[in-house]
Amino acid sequence: MNPSTLGFAPQRVLSQLPKNARHFSNARKLQSPELSQLLNDKSLLQSGAHIGGDWLHSSSTFEVHNPATGQPIASVSDCGASETDAAISAAAAAFPAWAARPAKDRSAILRRWHELILSSKDDITKLMTMECGKPLAESRNEFDGGAESVAWFADEARRIDGDVLQTPARDKRFLVLRQPIGVVGAVTPWNFPFSMITRKTAPAIAAGCTVVLKPSELTPLTALAVAELGKRAGLPDGVFNVVPTNTAKAVGDALMASSLVRKIGFTGSTAVGKALYAAAAPTVKRVSLELGGNAPFIVFEDADLDKAARDVVLSSYRNAGQTCICTNRVLVAESVHDNFADKLVKKVQTLRLGNGMDSGVTHGPMITNKAVDTVEGKVTEALGAGAKIATGGARPQFNNEKSLLNNGYFYEPTVLTDVDPSMRIFKEESFAPVTPLVKFATEEEALSLANSTPYGLAAYFYTRDLGRAWRVSEGLQFGMVGVNEVAITSENVPFGGVKESGLGRENSKYGILEYLDLKTVCLGI
Repeated sequence: MNPSTLGFAPQRVLSQLPKNARHFSNARKLQSPELSQLLNDKSLLQSGAHIGGDWLHSSSTFEVHNPATGQPIASVSDCGASETDAAISAAAAAFPAWAARPAKDRSAILRRWHELILSSKDDITKLMTMECGKPLAESRNEFDGGAESVAWFADEARRIDGDVLQTPARDKRFLVLRQPIGVVGAVTPWNFPFSMITRKTAPAIAAGCTVVLKPSELTPLTALAVAELGKRAGLPDGVFNVVPTNTAKAVGDALMASSLVRKIGFTGSTAVGKALYAAAAPTVKRVSLELGGNAPFIVFEDADLDKAARDVVLSSYRNAGQTCICTNRVLVAESVHDNFADKLVKKVQTLRLGNGMDSGVTHGPMITNKAVDTVEGKVTEALGAGAKIATGGARPQFNNEKSLLNNGYFYEPTVLTDVDPSMRIFKEESFAPVTPLVKFATEEEALSLANSTPYGLAAYFYTRDLGRAWRVSEGLQFGMVGVNEVAITSENVPFGGVKESGLGRENSKYGILEYLDLKTVCLGI
């Protein structure tokens, strides 16, 4: 891919934008004083698009809200197809030189990026909590994992290799090369506004690819801060571009239509993932998809019930239940169901809802009022079909009637009993702080219930029986399985699902392969 064939040089990319989208100044736009005062490094609070190494401010903007209060905290440039095309062109123009850089050079720049990210932990985690709502402790945990992905792929950049194959003839030699695929379009969700970015961009950049990132319209601030740190680390202009938007379809359509974009990495809903998969066909893009979950958690009769109850709380209510690997349904052996339910309810009742910036808060809001409406509807429907509320089941009322928290998007951590597998709360991914309990009689029934979903991302089960541990691990139709453990992710471990939960893997030594093409070379001698 040669820049001269594009009609663009990196420094000329921005000149292709419409006039109403160009504003070359370092001014921040409509950032709330509260948010600005929270940060040590106020230059991390960006509000424009990052294209070709420049910060671009559009005349069209959209607001970012704190879901704990419902209040706007920033206004960000609203980019469309023109800005996306410019970002793609900038990435394409930067690709040949970046792909040709020695691996040790790419590794060194990623290392510097990692160091700058670590030094900005306090600011980045505050941005995450303010725009996503999760408590600071959760933001810090996400930060640590996301930062390690950058460090991991900084090292993986130096380990990209090929093969020399056995030859069928004395006058030939066969080689296999691994080469960067090209421009990568990355589309990331709001629930992990930092780590989902690093898990996609770090391996792509390490491999020698260039990136156009579309962060969620609900959480763009973290992405823009990461881009600023990448610029400081020495990423060449055009290697990492960020296009914030409130019109996801316009940006997504531009990414999918462009023949310059050779790979799409997406984390989000299964419905959108399927649409992107179909849209990739005309240009035969490579696609990585990390989609819906609906994870089961099986509690066998021989499980450590106290540990299982504790870990259901950890895995079901993390980020208000809004993660793709959250426990969505708990299957409990009949003989221990009541005892387990009692232990679980007592633990859930100790959780404290509130603003994630406040000390003592264990759990924050949902992301939007629409999300609360959706879970309310599912719970009401389940109750009408015979389910019972063991705890929670409503929007909370905070003591101070004037508290801004009463304008936030909160839903109480909820446990439902007497749930039937035919209920929507069991069959569909809730993405909410709701735990439905379902009884089972045999190991076979538990496996059947767990697998009765089109999704296959993560599953958990608790047992002390070693033979059962093997049988159930092999029988669960999921890409990741936790046995007596819910913390199943790490930068050195492949992350991904099967069935309708997606394609490809992130993190680990396998993650960088998603951004590399194989080339066979036959050498006549």
